[in-house]
Amino acid sequence: MNILFIMYDQLRFDYLGCAGHPHLHTPNFDRIAALAVRFTNAYVQSPICGGSRMCFYTGRYASSHGAHWNGFPLRVGEQTLGDHLRKIGMSCHLIGKTHMTVDGEGMERLGLDAGSLIGVRTSECGFDPWVRDDGLWAEGPDGFYDERRSPYNEYLKSQGYDGTNPWADYANAGVRGGRIASGWFFDNTDLPANIREKDSETPWLTSEAIRFIDQAQGPWCAHLSYIKPHWPYIVPAPYHAMYGPEHVPPATRADAEREQAHPVYDAFMNGPVGRAFQDEQVRAKVIPAYMGLIKQCDDQLGRLLDHLEGTGRMQDTMIVLTSDHGDYLGDHWLGEKNLFHDPSVKVPLIIYDPRNAANSTRGTTCDALVESIDLAATFIEAAGGTVPDHIIEGRSLQPWLHGQTPLWRDYAISEYDFSATPVAVKLELEPRDCRLFMVFDGRYKLMHCAAPTLRNMLFDLATDPEELRDLAKTEAHRDIEAKLLAHLRDWGLRMSQRTTRSEDQIKAMRGASTAKGVLIHLKDGSEVDEKLTEKYRGFARQNHLTD
Repeated sequence: MNILFIMYDQLRFDYLGCAGHPHLHTPNFDRIAALAVRFTNAYVQSPICGGSRMCFYTGRYASSHGAHWNGFPLRVGEQTLGDHLRKIGMSCHLIGKTHMTVDGEGMERLGLDAGSLIGVRTSECGFDPWVRDDGLWAEGPDGFYDERRSPYNEYLKSQGYDGTNPWADYANAGVRGGRIASGWFFDNTDLPANIREKDSETPWLTSEAIRFIDQAQGPWCAHLSYIKPHWPYIVPAPYHAMYGPEHVPPATRADAEREQAHPVYDAFMNGPVGRAFQDEQVRAKVIPAYMGLIKQCDDQLGRLLDHLEGTGRMQDTMIVLTSDHGDYLGDHWLGEKNLFHDPSVKVPLIIYDPRNAANSTRGTTCDALVESIDLAATFIEAAGGTVPDHIIEGRSLQPWLHGQTPLWRDYAISEYDFSATPVAVKLELEPRDCRLFMVFDGRYKLMHCAAPTLRNMLFDLATDPEELRDLAKTEAHRDIEAKLLAHLRDWGLRMSQRTTRSEDQIKAMRGASTAKGVLIHLKDGSEVDEKLTEKYRGFARQNHLTD
């Protein structure tokens, strides 16, 4: 079996037709959902691109792999999907984005050549890259945000788009009065991008995926990782005009959220992104563009599914649809992601398993608490391997796919390190104190900060599903806080760094030293089997105690 692991960037869990969106119809996401299991309580382990993706790729929590934030390197030696899958005979390839930062110092220390096979894999998160394009080719006075080569920019140039950065000039900009109208500015997001639709980012990457599949020799895992619907929020025609202000839902927010707000939450609400999305004129332009980007993603998914069906690959390919995090879009007085309300930390997750064992669950939903790190374990098991649970911290979802009800987790965890943000400066916090943790037990959600001076946040999603009332503002629910903090303590005591020895290997080591002659604290040797002492008995062949 092959695995097609599709990730969309910044796709909210509730912006799909099958998830109940009232205006956005996504027949191709729904098409897969009708053949698959849709997990309705899937949470990422960090609500920021880089940190979240490293959790997906390693199957480990952010505090285990250490790459908490965009630009934090994934250390050399951290095992990833490619490492695990290649051991059991499955190749692993990248088509699109990873947002991984290379541990250059670690590679230099170990003498790894970036151009060698192991050097490439270490630099590409364990994948063999078919095409790597992180899709954010911003350019300012200090140069490009991403210094690598852009395959997408090279493609655009080959299609006749001029300039050094057609990504910015055409794919993510419109035209107003004959001038570039950049998608970086919200006022321009209702314009069509100045590009032929077939040349825009999502169709281009879909074409690359089809090219890969047509030449691939299995079994393979391909990570098809789209940049959209991530900002800049601008989309080519006809998608720019499919939705309008009448399709924009009222923001989920309440004045009570701003009263006695948690200092970290307050700082994000009053930061530039929060203030921008508190402007209803911004929401009225951005959200229709965001919906258009998703609609384009859905159409390209249909193109890909048609190709898989036409070539018979639907019968031997597991298909996974998910996102690295969501997008507040003005909910809770916020934009972007960053904190732990559902619009940010909860993601869509749909898994189609072509095997007969999954027939009983097709078209169903599962409300188990799922973590993004579960996908690594799922892929290893689907490929016929045994999950190395001393390394992989997630749990295989295969039992749920095959109609079984396994013993399961009682809570989900997410982490967010805001030490590199202006919020940390505003609150005058040391980097080590800028760590946030979410614990969600299916009803209550706790946000805890490592800074000892800052209180918790607490929500009861049974009585307040929109997460508008922070129960930690009063003393009334300290018992619930204590229960969730106990979960966090138990999670913090997990065995996360003993990755070089499995449980079975450790059991096999027990007593092995005595069979190799290490005999400790024996009175006369009779305490152990005489076979263990035979090398230490017998006549002395020479006597060096005499002259």
